Amino acid sequence: MSESSETVAESVAERFEELYGAAPDGVWAAPGRVNLIGEHTDYNDGFVMPFALPHTAVAAVSRRDDGVLRLHSADVDGPVVELAVDALAPQSDKRWTAYPAGVVWALREAGHTVTGADVHLASTVPAGAGLSSSAALEVVVALALNDLFGLGLRGWQLARLSQRAENVYVGAPVGIMDQTASACCETGHALFLDTRDLSQRQIPFDLAAEGMRLLVVDTQVKHSHSEGEYGKRRAGCEKGAALLGVDALRDVPYAELDAALERLGDEEEVRRLVRHVVTEDERVERVVSLLESGDTRAIGPVLVEGHASLRDDFRVSCPELDLVVGTAVASGALGARMTGGGFGGSAIVLAEETDVPTITKAVEEAFAAAGFTAPRVFEAVPAAGARRVR
Repeated sequence: MSESSETVAESVAERFEELYGAAPDGVWAAPGRVNLIGEHTDYNDGFVMPFALPHTAVAAVSRRDDGVLRLHSADVDGPVVELAVDALAPQSDKRWTAYPAGVVWALREAGHTVTGADVHLASTVPAGAGLSSSAALEVVVALALNDLFGLGLRGWQLARLSQRAENVYVGAPVGIMDQTASACCETGHALFLDTRDLSQRQIPFDLAAEGMRLLVVDTQVKHSHSEGEYGKRRAGCEKGAALLGVDALRDVPYAELDAALERLGDEEEVRRLVRHVVTEDERVERVVSLLESGDTRAIGPVLVEGHASLRDDFRVSCPELDLVVGTAVASGALGARMTGGGFGGSAIVLAEETDVPTITKAVEEAFAAAGFTAPRVFEAVPAAGARRVR
């Protein structure tokens, strides 16, 4: 944990004791993530390449054996919310509590004995910024309950159950990437993940050692995965797979993309979605190859390609994200692209260390000139995945 995270863990434990009258059984942390490349491929059984941020959701938790779940967040005004674990039902809760409660529901539905808990949460992951604040919240609760109830589940299993909580209990059709990144990433590495079989490879990603930096530019434009546009694109991808006679778009070879698009005929929207997913999978494999061969700077143009595909084919960008990418590249960045589900959130910028001040200033001035809310800019350094911290 970073020093700031240690401070958060201490304050969360102290606040837990104030709320519940006793010290917690433990404190856990799970990070948000940045996706380096591989967007909207995870629910198409494809490839992704996220890494964990130092920003974490932190949970102080104690086990209960009376069927009561009590939840409180330092980040949401309001009292402790008390729920009965036997009464938890999908899409019955539209509050923030749906995320941790959904994890309890998913664990119990999978046959794991979870008899209640007291939970107090705080998060340093910016909400709505496309950095997986909801996945961090789910994974930290899942890990805490796994430890407290001795469930013996591994990181990828906790990720699966957390994804089910968000898909079914919350009602957001997210893929598996965010939860797996939060549960399984390692310090100083990006995670090359095959979302079909959940096989993983940790790829060294130490930009500072090579004189580079990766900036996250939070546009401050909020988005929500549970809104309709995300679901429409997922349904369009599934339609494309069905029309092409494959289980998922992952199964369309990049070399056969043109022929596949021809087979889709006048299904123009589906053609665009298919083209993005197939080319994005190829971009992930290209970035892995470049990083493993030590040619890190060469991933910059691949990031720019990915943004163009998300903007023009998948159509999930927005003017603020496009402005970040265009301004950064024009100001000397090695590459840039939107990251996350889209419709707002954040962009990433790969730059030489010496160019960071110039690029940051150019982006901030471009936002001011356009009349946009000032962006939040910070450096992203690959951090550790979910773990117990106290």
